[in-house]
Amino acid sequence: MMDIYLTRKGYEKLREELDYLKKVKRKKISEALKKARALGDLSENAEYMAAKEEQALNEKKIAELEDKLSRARIIENENINPFEVRIGAKVKLKDLETDEELEYIIVSEAEADYDKGMISITSPVGKSLLGHKESDIVEIRIPAGVLKYKIIKISR
Repeated sequence: MMDIYLTRKGYEKLREELDYLKKVKRKKISEALKKARALGDLSENAEYMAAKEEQALNEKKIAELEDKLSRARIIENENINPFEVRIGAKVKLKDLETDEELEYIIVSEAEADYDKGMISITSPVGKSLLGHKESDIVEIRIPAGVLKYKIIKISR
């Protein structure tokens, strides 16, 4: 199995989600199952079937999170070259066609959240930026064409 690289914040977020699923959601599902059982015939009990399905999905998610956390390697800033785009870096870019400025944080797939500006190292943009330095011009092939960015600033 491959290691999963996470920031400390990303690791803690997964840990919190796992704790919630185990301690809170499991209990809620257990209570729903108890109530559904009390309704009688389980073979035609929609509430029971729904609760069993929710239980299965919850247990699957718990197993996935436990697997990710067991393979997690936390990326600490002191281990990373601060002058290159690496996982955990905040990168400010300038789109050379539109002059628009963009800012992304480069993270693992497990932490990616485009709405929050967190892009994966395996995404076309993330992968293309890796290893580059400030002032570099990067051409990125995406399905819609080619993006051309200048790296303005790299920070942690």
